[in-house]
Amino acid sequence: MRRVYEDPAAEDGDRVLVDRLWPRGLSKEEAHVDEWLKDVAPSAELRAWYGHDPARYQEFRKRYLAELRDSRHRDAMERLRTILHDKAPVTLLTATKDVKISNAAVLADLLNESG
Repeated sequence: MRRVYEDPAAEDGDRVLVDRLWPRGLSKEEAHVDEWLKDVAPSAELRAWYGHDPARYQEFRKRYLAELRDSRHRDAMERLRTILHDKAPVTLLTATKDVKISNAAVLADLLNESG
C-alpha cells in the first residue's frame, strides 16, 4: 500500500488505485496507475460517514467488509484477485493521507487473510 501521490518505486509492481474518486491535482501520467478499480472502494455514504476519523476506523472496517460482500463490489473484487494472481507484486494506491486507516488497508488485510 502507498499513497498515489508518492513517486513509484521499483518494487511496486502493478499499481492499482482503489479509491472511488480520482486524486485531486494528479494527472493520469503523474499517478503511474496501471488499473483503477473504483468499484472496489467504499460507497459514497460510508466514505462520508467515516471521514477518515481514526476513532471510527474499526466500525468503518466492519461496514466496509460487509459492503465488499455485496453484489456491487463482487466483480471488482474478483478483478483485484485476478490482478494479484497474475501480476504480483501489486501495490494498492489511495489518496488518503493516513494509509494505515484507509480502505486500502482493509483491502490489503482481507486479501492477505484469504491468500
